[in-house]
Amino acid sequence: MLNIAVTTPKGNTSQIECTIDNCSIGKSDENLIALQGWTVAKRHASIQRKPDGVYVEDLGSSSGTEVNGRKISLHGPLKPGDKIAIAGYTLEVLDLELPAADSPVSAPQAAPASMASAAAAVPLAPTFQPTPATVSAPPPAPTMSDETRASMTRHLKRIHQLLIKQMDLRRMDVSRQSEDELRTNTRVLLEEIVLKDKELPPEIDRQRIIKQVLDEVVGLGPLEDLLADEAVTEIMVNRFDEIFIERLGKLTKSDITFTSDLAVVGAIERIVAPLGRRIDESSPMVDARLKDGSRVNAVIPPLALKGANITIRKFSKKKLQGEDMVRFGSMTHEMLGFMKTVVEQKANMIISGGTGSGKTTLLNLLASFIPPDERIITVEDAAELQLAQPNLIGLESRPANAEGKGMVAIRDLVKNTLRMRPDRIVVGECRGGEALDMLTAMNTGHDGSLTTAHANTPRDCLARLEVMVMMSGLDLPVRAIREQIASAIRFFIQQSRFSCGSRKITHITEVTGMEGEVISLQDIFLFKQQGFGADGKVKGKHVATGAIPDFYQDLKNRGMDVDLSVFQAGRVL
Repeated sequence: MLNIAVTTPKGNTSQIECTIDNCSIGKSDENLIALQGWTVAKRHASIQRKPDGVYVEDLGSSSGTEVNGRKISLHGPLKPGDKIAIAGYTLEVLDLELPAADSPVSAPQAAPASMASAAAAVPLAPTFQPTPATVSAPPPAPTMSDETRASMTRHLKRIHQLLIKQMDLRRMDVSRQSEDELRTNTRVLLEEIVLKDKELPPEIDRQRIIKQVLDEVVGLGPLEDLLADEAVTEIMVNRFDEIFIERLGKLTKSDITFTSDLAVVGAIERIVAPLGRRIDESSPMVDARLKDGSRVNAVIPPLALKGANITIRKFSKKKLQGEDMVRFGSMTHEMLGFMKTVVEQKANMIISGGTGSGKTTLLNLLASFIPPDERIITVEDAAELQLAQPNLIGLESRPANAEGKGMVAIRDLVKNTLRMRPDRIVVGECRGGEALDMLTAMNTGHDGSLTTAHANTPRDCLARLEVMVMMSGLDLPVRAIREQIASAIRFFIQQSRFSCGSRKITHITEVTGMEGEVISLQDIFLFKQQGFGADGKVKGKHVATGAIPDFYQDLKNRGMDVDLSVFQAGRVL
């Protein structure tokens, strides 16, 4: 017979008696101990009593089985206090004989018996459980030997467990603390623990231990360092030990890793929980944002085959101004002045471009030109725009809840803006039927509205708009759709990202009306590519095509003093 204590990831403990000497563990109901979770295999592991003691064996699971923080295939005989970790669950065989006095103890210090209750009592990080299953030794970093890294991982787990125990003993009510207070108080407590700890070897950096435990508990773990690096613009976690970053437009693999798949899921949940969103087996994909506005997308198994993954598109801590984009070569002073004028004079515009081309950054810049005396309503999937106008309302879509109810789509929000007396409507991105509602708003007195769409050229964007309008479910004739587009949209701004990582405005194009069944376009400014330089960066120049926008002619007819010299044919801007 085996008497086994099982502690859930939430800290609830129960005892299970196996009347036979072979106890199977897994997700299937056929197992004597049934565990839940997407990382638990149908037949995950087994505990069996043999003549010389009790052994635990992993049955080929993908997430593995750990004993005292170390992954095992077969381990035994077990000693009193040995902790078996499977996908956030902690198991302990209670009816073990005491070891002989001279038997060596090679395992790390076992967690206190009160650990489960402490984890349940202290909601320090509800998505990160301090059980051994959340930590496994990552691949060796170039600057650290395998032995040092393994030693540091063991001590990280031990310090983490001591922290939870201390917070439980001190009855710290973390739910009433602000994030800054929680981080400060936790750091003080960690410094106390590390200062008194006699087991840390001298080669272990104490401050590094404190920082990593603090980040794991109240932050986003190893992503904290990448988020703090201003040169990093995108972070792509393919799996817990495979993180790629974009730095200065180039993709490279980072030496930083998570400790396990569960640690990645914990970071995802800490991102989405404050936003009222969720990620689990029934909803394995989520879009979210960080506090600075950085865009986050996450996918977990079973959809993600390699393991939980995160994609973060960072926002610059310094909001980009027009002069910054001129300095980067994305546009010229003349183009910036032109776009500022057409925004102020209420021309409807669509910014088109591929993924990662900088559409949202440019939308943020153009929307900042809207005069402060106008009422602006923004509609986004995940709030990213950072506008400073006083009369501003931001709306954000909402996914369905666990019951599949409560979803509020972009289209519903766009319709609702029409009842909110907007002067300008700014939609973060049109992806579907909301394109029809946006065109309707532009055609019914809400001039100067802005949005973005995925397309490679202005002409492609027209075709994409037609498809999106058809997605609204209304059986409209193609000509009617094109007439709506031609009367609603005045300018397309095409933003492109080149292979070297640089981003440039390649077209500023005006819609001039309909010719038969075709929408007429005329390019105002173009980027003429001239190959690549010795540094690998794209070379080229922005030029005027010679076409004078009809919009400027209208402004001139209204008595406005406009400079037409910037449109001279072939002029290098």
